[in-house]
Amino acid sequence: MARRIVTAAAYGGGGVGLLGGAAVGLLMAEARLARRRVGESDAVPPSADGLYGAALAHQGPGARRTPLRLAVLGDSTAAGLGVRRAGQTPGALLASGLAAVAERPVLLRNVAVPGARSDDLERQVTELLGGDGTGGGDEAGGTGGAPDVCAVIVGANDVTHRVPPARSVRLLSAAVARLRAAGCEVVVGTCPDLGTIEPVAQPLRWMARRTSRRLAAAQTIAVVELGGRTVSLGDLLGPEFEANPRELFGPDHYHPSAEGYATAAMAFLPTLCAALGLWPEDERPDAARREGILPVDRAAVAAAEEAGTEVAAVRGPWALLKHRRRRRLPEAEEALPAPPQGAGTPPALP
Repeated sequence: MARRIVTAAAYGGGGVGLLGGAAVGLLMAEARLARRRVGESDAVPPSADGLYGAALAHQGPGARRTPLRLAVLGDSTAAGLGVRRAGQTPGALLASGLAAVAERPVLLRNVAVPGARSDDLERQVTELLGGDGTGGGDEAGGTGGAPDVCAVIVGANDVTHRVPPARSVRLLSAAVARLRAAGCEVVVGTCPDLGTIEPVAQPLRWMARRTSRRLAAAQTIAVVELGGRTVSLGDLLGPEFEANPRELFGPDHYHPSAEGYATAAMAFLPTLCAALGLWPEDERPDAARREGILPVDRAAVAAAEEAGTEVAAVRGPWALLKHRRRRRLPEAEEALPAPPQGAGTPPALP
């Protein structure tokens, strides 16, 4: 029953078809107005690719510590549009945080593109893994090979461009399946709640929230059933945005500011680390924190309603719902250039 309910909500089209012509016209007018307020941006996100925590390769006894490989895919939020410094992008923040937790250097590659929808994921995965799609390459720990873990943030542009949810989820599923087949752990930040965006007026705001959450729930089911994990971005910045709108959103009132990206990265990092077995928390659910093992459909709906919620597969139709404790991220360092292919030991920081 839960699966049928969420599937109907995610793929059925919902309330738009029940609205009268005047209401639809109002929504279209409000959408045009919101686009004019946000405007078109020709800004290019700063490139954060490179090596983070290089000094960690030489710390401690034992064999050298080869870099973990982190890849970021998706849209402008994944790319970090709206900030000026590479260290303020989500990729840099996650790479620095992952290096600190793992006590190993992290090699970051970001192939996300501003404006991307789910139909661009196939190209991004191909670029990341190489033409054969296997990620095969250097065995010595250099730039070749598939990433150890991939962070994907996508869905907002599917909503604003009215991509049918069934198509959107199908394309995401195909990308996750390719990454999983290549041996990557995958963590997807599900569609954010576009009802929190300041330029969006009512009733369009209500419709945007409804559509965003439906897509987020459907994305969760698809990703978890393929062995990935999801983190609900939802209205993660909603309460903070209402209190500090000029701090957590950038000048266009649509993309996060540096502080907003840091808030999102703090929610994302624990799940990224847990996917690699690095997070120090017990994987068993804590009832006091409203965690539990639920049918994946119910877990997906619950996660879509509360930002920062993690959903991971357990077995069969069951999923683990977690609210992981966040930690302050270390300040992102400037990345060193990636080691040349075939070079297994990264250079030490000066």
